[in-house]
Amino acid sequence: MPTNGTGDALKLQFGLVNQENRYLTAEAFGFKVNASATSMKKKQIWTLEQEEQDGQAVYLRSHLGRYLASDKDGRVTCGAEEPDPDCRFLVAAQSDGRWALQSESHQRYFGGSEDRLSCFAQAVGEAELWAVHLALHPQASLLSVSRRRYAHLSAQEDEISVDSNIPWGVDSLLTLVYLEGKYCLKTRDSRFLGHDGKLLEEGGPSAAYTLEFKSGKLAFKDCEGKYLAPTGPTGTLRSGRCSKPGKDELFDLEESHPQVVFQAANNRFVSIRQGVSLAANQDDETDMETFQMEIDKETRKCMLRTNGGTYWTLVSHGGIESTATEVAANTMFDIEWLGHRVGLRASNGKYICTKKNGQLAAVSDAVVDKPTHYYTAGEDGFVCHHKNSNTLDANRSVYDIFDLLFNDGAYHIKGASGKFWYISSSGLVCSDGDTPEDFFLEFLEHGRVGIKGKNGKYVRGDKGGTLMGDGETVDAASLWEY
Repeated sequence: MPTNGTGDALKLQFGLVNQENRYLTAEAFGFKVNASATSMKKKQIWTLEQEEQDGQAVYLRSHLGRYLASDKDGRVTCGAEEPDPDCRFLVAAQSDGRWALQSESHQRYFGGSEDRLSCFAQAVGEAELWAVHLALHPQASLLSVSRRRYAHLSAQEDEISVDSNIPWGVDSLLTLVYLEGKYCLKTRDSRFLGHDGKLLEEGGPSAAYTLEFKSGKLAFKDCEGKYLAPTGPTGTLRSGRCSKPGKDELFDLEESHPQVVFQAANNRFVSIRQGVSLAANQDDETDMETFQMEIDKETRKCMLRTNGGTYWTLVSHGGIESTATEVAANTMFDIEWLGHRVGLRASNGKYICTKKNGQLAAVSDAVVDKPTHYYTAGEDGFVCHHKNSNTLDANRSVYDIFDLLFNDGAYHIKGASGKFWYISSSGLVCSDGDTPEDFFLEFLEHGRVGIKGKNGKYVRGDKGGTLMGDGETVDAASLWEY
């Protein structure tokens, strides 16, 4: 990872879809596999693993932590706790984006339908081809393996450049759009990357890429069999001349973190514009007033990172500075979510407050009357409009994009139709509101957010997949990946 990197490389997880549009499924009973599911849920998600020194064969691990395997007779199982030679598969990516999976040990191809799966075919036919449907969040940061720089929409907004030390702001978020077995790369202004490096208003064959994996890294093959790579001094992302991926053509996908602005009790924005000391003394918002909120997976405390790569840290006498280059106890803060506002408690047990000169200090024993509040850029998830009503589905393998509109510490959630989310009297989350309704975001875990309605209840997905606004507490059903 680069020194200024901000996230972990995402695990490459996906569903495999056969010619009958059914997903490869790992059943808990008997560790059997079939291809009967019509949608991608937990049982249909597979994790790709590769040996760094090998880079050819792959292992496919199920949601149960067991590995797909094939014996010499073509019998397919998924019960191995550790990968062995029968678990090694070779991936042959086809021109239409689908994969053929070949047993490395036995040189036969894997395919079939429903519960009639085998790995015994000597040649690739339609039954042996699998479409790859990524299961990760569709918005991510793209890191070039060779340049150790991140992709972003250029300042001139005419290309994607790979020259950023840190993935900062919405310009560094790319959305992977699944389209008929291939993927398009979409910028924050909804344009698509063409293979010649130009940004297109609509997707199409020239903006669709086949995914290939090498040593756990990702490569994008275009319609002409060439691969995306950064070129020139600004790292313009476009297809090169290579028909085989090398280091220049490999990328990591990294998770994105929320980026926030804090407004203190004096109604001014917290900034690093004046130097290393943090102070609420600015009336406008720039990168100097924007901070990345990174939630620790173990403690659920947050670290706040500047656009220069340094962290907020507690210093002597309770002051808060942006001088830390590594995560330590003094860089971790507890967040208390208070509706429109938040409180921040430092490692000395004191709450951060604002001095008369605007400087921040962790010297208060309690949250003050007007604690700091925040907002963040819009995100999206695997929530979709219900086909036949004004409600929302919460367990779909496809997604709709919703805009978050900041409103004094709260958010209004708006769909593509221009209508707003609201919670009905029966507790349903509906998406056809003519007037906006307040929702509150609580970043409670690493990569997961709680959404609280104005009724004080959390938004959750019920067992049938319907979005409800009646959760009393935060649990697995009311935490949302962003």
